[in-house]
Amino acid sequence: MPEIFQVDAFTDQPYSGNPAGVCLLSAPAETDWMRNVAAEMNLSETAFVYPEKGQFRLRWFTPQVEVELCGHATLATAHVLWETGAVGGKTCEFLTLSGLLAATRTDGGIELDFPALPPREADPPDMIAAALDVDPVWAGLSRHDWLIEVDSPDTVRRLNPDFAKLRELDVRGVIVTASGDGKPHDFVSRFFAPGAGINEDPVTGSAHCVLGPYWQGKMGKSRFNAWQASPRGGGMTVTVHGDRVLLQGNAITMMRGQWLR
Repeated sequence: MPEIFQVDAFTDQPYSGNPAGVCLLSAPAETDWMRNVAAEMNLSETAFVYPEKGQFRLRWFTPQVEVELCGHATLATAHVLWETGAVGGKTCEFLTLSGLLAATRTDGGIELDFPALPPREADPPDMIAAALDVDPVWAGLSRHDWLIEVDSPDTVRRLNPDFAKLRELDVRGVIVTASGDGKPHDFVSRFFAPGAGINEDPVTGSAHCVLGPYWQGKMGKSRFNAWQASPRGGGMTVTVHGDRVLLQGNAITMMRGQWLR
């Protein structure tokens, strides 16, 4: 029977950050079974991983759909692979729907090497401003999500979206961001994806593949201390290197067991 873990990712404190499921497999599993397990776990994402040609095949599922890219569940997976001894070196590589991704152990935690997903400026549908009850400072569209900049971190924290309206969008979700005070956070954000079965994701690594390039263009620097201001909250260091984004964070195993069905 496969082992399954629940890990709080992008945090060094239990009961914060973003919980992810991690299921260790010895071989490929049926897609319908993985969907059922993810629905049963009922976390924003559950990762399924197994060895493949010296690397690891990695897939991610929300309670409703398979997704192309997920940061916190990748961080959680790398953490579990090192914690269980499945990986002995400093780097492990994952074969995914978004290509080859790497995770590296560092003195500051685990660093993920992800694709940069810079947004392009675009006029958002009226329903976004209505659902968020904000006047956007800037709006753009990335590969998966809308990015909305608002006037202050307080506005980000006070958001109480109309999820029914956001569910009508034909994208994965909406990232809302504002510059921080720089002490300690360069920018803050929140992420809403009701169409993917997640009203609010606590800490979203893939959203920072959009946020890093965006704030690099605005601030003229490449390294950021980022905070996702969800009720659970969590942070990471974001470094933009050309067409790649390095996301560094920590993780804590909260539960370990066997899947019996």
